[in-house]
Amino acid sequence: MFIESVPEDAAEGEVAAYYAQQRGAWGFLPNYAACFSSRPDVAAAWNTLNRTVRDGMDRRRFEIATIAAARASRSTYCAVAHASFLRDVCADEVTVGAIAEHPDGSALEPQDQAVYRFAAKVATDAASVQQSDVDALRDVGLSDADVADVVFAAAARAFFTRVLDGLGAQLDAQTAATFPADVLKSMVVGRPVADG
Repeated sequence: MFIESVPEDAAEGEVAAYYAQQRGAWGFLPNYAACFSSRPDVAAAWNTLNRTVRDGMDRRRFEIATIAAARASRSTYCAVAHASFLRDVCADEVTVGAIAEHPDGSALEPQDQAVYRFAAKVATDAASVQQSDVDALRDVGLSDADVADVVFAAAARAFFTRVLDGLGAQLDAQTAATFPADVLKSMVVGRPVADG
């Protein structure tokens, strides 16, 4: 981390509650939690936004869009964390492997491939999105509401990746250790993994 943060053993009030929530969710205190120790209210607002976007759309599509946006933004932390959610929550290790082997999304099924490429474009250059990009999503079965959800997922990810990378948070060794070395290597797209 590039800034001083509140250590877990010194946390009080809202910071302590936030740390406890994060520890409960992960089984350890993730490194990114320290980014919000000066503003736990921002963490709470982020959690609400993220949950609202995620829970309002197909979970698997959310994870694919989020991985694409994270990779395009060179966020190792978010790319690996959301690959773990795609693998564990969505029970889709096959898609994680396909993305690791072909990071451009070319090995994905047509609908997933379209979502992946569109989310990456939104994450890197939303002003370049054209009607034809949206039409391509419609052609593979997405509704306009589905398209908006993909945009919400990619746009929300931009906030979180910028916070983590801007403050120097590194992916937790505990999460990294759950992937085979070759898969992990493919997902380290920005900052390296923290030392174990």
